[in-house]
This record gives sequence, structure tokens and C-alpha cells, in this order.
Amino acid sequence: MAIKTAEEYRERLKRMRPNVYAGGHQIGRDDPILAPCINTVAYTFEAATDPQFQHLAATTSHLTGEKINRFTNVNTSVDDLLKKQEMVRTLCHRVGGCIQRCMATDTINAMGVVSKEIDDAKGTEYHKRFLEFLKYYQENDLVGSTSQSDVKGDRSKRPHQQADPDLYLRVVEKRKDGIVVRGAKNHITMGPYVDEHLAIPTRTLTKEESDWAVAFAIPADADGIKNISRVTGPRPRIELKAPYNQYGVSDSVVVFDNVFVPWERVFMCGEWEFGGRLALTFADFHRHSYCGCKPAITDIIMGATALVADYNGVGNAPHIRDELTELTIIAELAYASGIAASVKAHPTSSGIYEPAFLYSNCGRYLSGVNVYHEYDVLTSVAGGLPSTLPFEQDWLNPETRPYLEKYIMRNPEISAEKQHRLFRFISDFSCSAASGWSQYAGVHGGGSPIMEKIGIRGQYDLESKKDVAKYLAGITE
Repeated sequence: MAIKTAEEYRERLKRMRPNVYAGGHQIGRDDPILAPCINTVAYTFEAATDPQFQHLAATTSHLTGEKINRFTNVNTSVDDLLKKQEMVRTLCHRVGGCIQRCMATDTINAMGVVSKEIDDAKGTEYHKRFLEFLKYYQENDLVGSTSQSDVKGDRSKRPHQQADPDLYLRVVEKRKDGIVVRGAKNHITMGPYVDEHLAIPTRTLTKEESDWAVAFAIPADADGIKNISRVTGPRPRIELKAPYNQYGVSDSVVVFDNVFVPWERVFMCGEWEFGGRLALTFADFHRHSYCGCKPAITDIIMGATALVADYNGVGNAPHIRDELTELTIIAELAYASGIAASVKAHPTSSGIYEPAFLYSNCGRYLSGVNVYHEYDVLTSVAGGLPSTLPFEQDWLNPETRPYLEKYIMRNPEISAEKQHRLFRFISDFSCSAASGWSQYAGVHGGGSPIMEKIGIRGQYDLESKKDVAKYLAGITE
């Protein structure tokens, strides 16, 4: 069985060359600052062997017939897409936010689709290389980054127009045995604790930009790679331990400083016509995943809102029930968009099923534009206490604890400890650095709402709707 354990994952991270920087220091991957982040990804390994979740988190490889972690799977059926979406929603509930590992899942699917399309058009052998890499990736149950977002420099200029050509990752040398790349990728979630960086273009490209049309996989500790990382997580607990507080996330500027990539790891090199296709194909798969994870975040906000309303004694207030219904509609419409994207998916020449672009983008857009509204609902119902709650140490201090227990009380049928735990969770979830990260990620992760609008507008058949109106109006051409 190709499914590895969380401990095996942690151990192989420890063996990697130290090339991670955080807080002004070079750190190892076993540094305590990374522990909450690694816990999040480690849970994806635990779920694959957990009887409660393995029907979602494990599957069978279409290449080898072995049991594999679904996060290393490519979707070769509608059912694969439906299971992936359900898995993401379910596991996000368990870690209280982004499960992170789905990004690479969506990247390998996009690489599989487009490498075959390049081969079909150009007679290259990228897809053959990709399949060999995929076998290795599945057999070792690897974790990858999605190294897509370039730093972009002057947004009014294209890659080849930048004063510094390295502001988009590019090929600077082609050798007999491989290529050398230089540049950086930004906002790269999981950078310090992945096995592989999976690099793909971030936009459409022109003929002058063939050097920037590159896609590859490279070990995350390869020579010339540096991860400059920012780590975010909930506030640590002293005694009042809670599942939410053991998880975290890290994002990196991943620098590629003249990094050598062997040809067998290169899946696009110079085929500028397919740069946009690969960028958008990843976006399609990843926005489909967002139709699982963003409803999960809404579920958490909804549950916390309903629970704090009960604790405050206003659970049946009509305006609160109305707002909870609105959250329900947002969550389930976004999830339904993912289901529609799965059911209407089409097989590509690679055999990988690609979600219906319109529906995955509609679901992601709906979630993205409602992020702050959802937090506003929770803030309104919870009141000001999450922002002014005394430190946990004061609840543990025998001198002050009796006062805090006495004066936090709302519903006398609910203990002071339960009320304290709920308000401390809401504080961590909605009034903290981790909350700020989650809100920004909810808007921009996988593409900002304007990008979904552009995608929907570009692919939607508006002319056919005009034809319907013409027919009903009796207009003939």
C-alpha cells in the first residue's frame, strides 16, 4: 500500500536540507514554529487510514492499482471529483480551516491534462514524463506545493516587458540534461513542509515569452531553492487545549536561484501557447476544491454563530435565525456548484476529468464575495467579548478565576467553562492573526473574485441567450 503515515511524513521532512527562513533565521523543518502547520498536513495522512474517513481520503491508483492517498490522485471519473470535494469539506471541518494539501492535487491534475495536450499538438513526450513522476509521487505519498503565483513586478507590463525579467519565473539555460530556472513564486502555501515544488505558469503568454512558459517538479530542498516563510496559527493554549489550536499554515516566497531541473522533471518548456491553458486548468481544478473548503469555513462560522446565540439566550431570535439561513444558502449553493462542476465534467485526452469551468468559478465567486459578510454575522451575534476576553492565564489564576467564571455567565444551564471555551474559540477564529489570514485567503486564494468574473465572462455563451430573447420577441435575422 502506497499510503504513508503522518510519522513517516514528519521524518522525511527532518531529513531534508535546511533551506527555510522565518523570522530572520534559517530553520530546520523540525523547528517548533512549523509544528502547527505540519500538523495540518499530517492530518491528511491520518485520515487516509481512519475508518471514519478513509472512504474519502483513500482511493485506488489508476496507474498501479495500489491503494493511495486521494491527495495524490488524478480524477479519472465524475465520482473522483465528487469524492475529492466531499473529502475537502469534511477534512476542513476537522482542522478548522484550509487543509492545504488539495493545492498540489489540483496541480498534478492540471499538469496531467495539459502535458498530454502539448504532446498531442507538438509531438513532445511531456506526458510520458509526467506519468512516471506521478507514479513516484503516489508510491511515496508525497506532498507538493503549487508554485504558480509569480511576483509580477509592474502589473501594467507583461513578463517580457519587466525591467527585471526574473519577476516571472523563467528558463535561463537549456542543457543536454535539463534546464536552469530563475525567479520566485509568491504566496506559496506549505512551502516549508512539502516534498516537491510543482511550478506552473501564472498567466497567458505570448510568443516573445516562451522562456516563461515552463512547468516542472523539483525537490523542495534542491540547490538554489530558498523558502522565505511567514507562519500563522491560532494562539497557543496553556491548559484549555482544543483541536483548533493545534493547526496552522505557512506561506512563502519561494526563490529559484539558478535551479537545475532534469528533463525528466520538465512538463512544459517553451510552449507559450499552452501557458494560459495550464494556468486556467489549475484554476478550474482548484476552484472546484474551493467549492468544498469554503462551504466548510461557512459551516464553522454558522455553527459558532448558532452556538453563541444559544449561549447568549437568543438562539430563537428571528433576525439571527434569518442570518443563519442566509449562511446556509451561501454554503450549500457553493457546494452545489462544485457538484454541478463534477457532474458536468468532461474527460480530456489524458483520461483526466476536468470540472465544468463555469460552475467551479461560480461556486468560488459566491464564496469569495461573501467572506467578510460571514464574519460580520458571527461578530454581530457574538458581541464584543471575543475582542476583549482576558488572557487564559487569568482564567487559570485562582485569585481572578472566580470573578471571570461568575461574570461570563449568560445561560445558567451552560457551565462557565463551556462559555469560556466557546468565546475563546471565537476570539481565535475571528479576532486574531489566523483570522486575518483566513479572511484574505478566502478572498484571494485560488483567484480573486474578479478573476472568476473574467473566467465566467470569457467562457459563457451569452449569444445563445440573445437568441432566446430574439425568438421570444419574434426577431429574425
